Amino acid sequence: MKSIKEIDIAGKTVLVRVDFNVPLDEHKNITDDIRIRSVLPTLKYILEQKAKLVIASHMGRPKGRVDDRFSLKPVAIRLEELMGKEVALAPDCVGEGVKKMVSALKNEDVLLLENLRFHKKEQENDKEFGKSLSELCDIYVNDAFAVSHRKNASVHAVAEFVKVKCAGLLLLKELCYFDKAMTAPVRPLVAIVGGAKVSSKLCALENMLDNVDKLIIGGAMANTFLKALGHDMGRSKIEEELIDKAYNIIQDGRQKNIKLYLPVDVVAASKIDIAADIKTVTVQEIPPEWMALDVGPATSLLFAEALNDAGTIIWNGPLGIFEMEPFSRGTMSMADSVANSSALTIVGGGDTDMAIHKSGKADKVTYISTGGGAFLSLLEGEKLPGVEVL
Repeated sequence: MKSIKEIDIAGKTVLVRVDFNVPLDEHKNITDDIRIRSVLPTLKYILEQKAKLVIASHMGRPKGRVDDRFSLKPVAIRLEELMGKEVALAPDCVGEGVKKMVSALKNEDVLLLENLRFHKKEQENDKEFGKSLSELCDIYVNDAFAVSHRKNASVHAVAEFVKVKCAGLLLLKELCYFDKAMTAPVRPLVAIVGGAKVSSKLCALENMLDNVDKLIIGGAMANTFLKALGHDMGRSKIEEELIDKAYNIIQDGRQKNIKLYLPVDVVAASKIDIAADIKTVTVQEIPPEWMALDVGPATSLLFAEALNDAGTIIWNGPLGIFEMEPFSRGTMSMADSVANSSALTIVGGGDTDMAIHKSGKADKVTYISTGGGAFLSLLEGEKLPGVEVL
């Protein structure tokens, strides 16, 4: 796979697939532009080479039809501000009108195509749609790590029709950091896995048993593991059908001499509500009608201690319902521990990204991945279709 810096792009029309799926408020103002900022090095490099820049992205879930709520117009405005130059917005992403706009581009011009997902064929990886996109460029660049685990036409089918294709700087950076963490890590390698469901991370957990030295499990998914060890978890969220799987992971980890850490105490509540009755109890003392909604202070100390000698830390998934203050302290404590570590620290996943920013410690983390699903796919040991096709 070639880097964009290995290809002569001067004077060429370059189509770059990015991920500008940014959050908007009710007035269509962008509330977090990190996904735009992350790809600026690639976009600026293309313009420095005196090339013509065509940018393609999706936004939200318009379900294959034109929906003004998901227009990329706010992105075009923000991109103009960040790049300091005009960014034209095409009315569509394919078609004769778009072709004419691309043909009229001069070197260093920028054209942003309208939302790819206004077309149903994008997510169907339709070859004809991919071919239509390929006709807009001389060179195709994938710099959208966050969607590279999906076989969408703009990250997969299009590459079959473009002779010259390569990876953008953000995609290469994402893969490089993951390689540092999982292929050749400074040990001990510690993985922190949280979130709501074991089912969504089962493959990742199983794959990590062949790589990590320590595995910390928190969030609602820890409830299933604690249940597998015989604890009565009250009305806590449990995936009953995965209790045996959880137990097998525990046993497999022991056989491989992996140090497995689970909560020893929890913040329990009678219901998911900031006004609910709340108390901290050990995992042996959760009341029958209560539920575990965060890890407790003793667990936070235990987890922090486990990170003390870490050489590499990977974190995916919060340790509680961090959006609600009474159940956020375990996740915030973990954010502090990760940020204060001298290890190589990599955070992946939308909720984890949000949590680390909420903690105010984002600048102390080595790398925050832009792709939750793609990051998880790599943790599962899967290959990314958008990378393989390059």
